[in-house]
Amino acid sequence: MTAQTTPSYTWGVIAPARGDETGDASPQSESLLPPDVLTLSNVLGIEDYTSQGVEDAMGRYAGCVQDLVSRGAQRVSLNGIPISVQLGRQRILELIEDTEKTMGVPGDTAGEAVVAAMHHMGVKKIAVGSRWANQVNDALIKYLDHAGIEVLTMTSRGQWAQQAFSMSFEMGVKLAFELGREAMRQAPQADALFLPGGAWRPLPAVPILEEDYDKPVFTNGNTRAWRLIHDGIAPPVTGWGRLLATP
Repeated sequence: MTAQTTPSYTWGVIAPARGDETGDASPQSESLLPPDVLTLSNVLGIEDYTSQGVEDAMGRYAGCVQDLVSRGAQRVSLNGIPISVQLGRQRILELIEDTEKTMGVPGDTAGEAVVAAMHHMGVKKIAVGSRWANQVNDALIKYLDHAGIEVLTMTSRGQWAQQAFSMSFEMGVKLAFELGREAMRQAPQADALFLPGGAWRPLPAVPILEEDYDKPVFTNGNTRAWRLIHDGIAPPVTGWGRLLATP
């Protein structure tokens, strides 16, 4: 947004760790939202995606929300699918409700943005191209099951937070293609493909994989942007997959 542009909407994003303030922050993803939608960010400061690592980091959540609201955020989104799934869906729903009640702004999380987007597109069965460790993958399966979405297959490369945050943009995109195709080979009957996580910047893979398999592809970044599109805050986006063009 230029200095001359007055924001039409301001939203706050809580990143899991330093260097992942926006998630899916490739140059291509900058065009997902119009310039008059201002994104504010801060950092939860997570050290790892273990259950204990998530619990320790969540002690800083309220302070992060307060900071963003004080700077003008009209809603706050907690990034990080591993954070959502390690907490569990019931706790996440309670967190969202409590955020609005105590902070006065709508709350959101990566996990609930994904669930809402999948429900919107009619997805019942999903193939997941994951790079995470099995503990995180198992928690993701439970999270989606709670939302009525069946995971047909789940890939793994055993990653925890440090491996994820150290990936280059090029390495992440290459891995997104590799794991997305692996998942679809394992479950061609899936309604859609999910490439979870923001650190690997999977957005550039979305339109190509959708063309290859004729199925919608979900990522952290496109589901988060879709929330604003669905609510009429931002216009639909073409060229980056079915979800962003389907408000």
